[in-house]
Amino acid sequence: MRDYLNRALGLVGDDGRPRDPFDGMTVRRAAQEGARDVGDVHAPPFVLECKDVRSPAVPTWLHQAQIEADHAGFPFGAVVHKTRGAPVAAGRVHVSVRTWTHMRQGLGMPADDCAGLYGWVPTVRGLDTARWYFTTTLCAFADLLDDYRSAMGMGVVGRAVC
Repeated sequence: MRDYLNRALGLVGDDGRPRDPFDGMTVRRAAQEGARDVGDVHAPPFVLECKDVRSPAVPTWLHQAQIEADHAGFPFGAVVHKTRGAPVAAGRVHVSVRTWTHMRQGLGMPADDCAGLYGWVPTVRGLDTARWYFTTTLCAFADLLDDYRSAMGMGVVGRAVC
């Protein structure tokens, strides 16, 4: 997943090595911190919690991802859930309603435009909004990450080819 995002964002050369090893935008695996875990992968401004399980528990994972993002000093936590038997690009990325709202506002997009452009699908579970979330593919998330970084002045990199 880390390697896929770095390739999709144009941050590595043909040999798979970072173009600039000191570039803070390179997607990296985080060192485990024990009780103050900082997530599995850092893709500024996101901390990604990676999961490869048969039975998803997305609301619980999202809560965990946001706590780890806070520990790492990043504004957003997201969950990447591997889709078994499918390419990495087809993995599912889940974000909370709060994170999705902040991302689309940062891009200056109305909800319908953001959902359509990046393939976001909402999941609403009961009346407890803490259990609601949005899902897209890792490929579409790479495009969103690129656009968000550009909109926030974090650098323009590349476009994923899904």
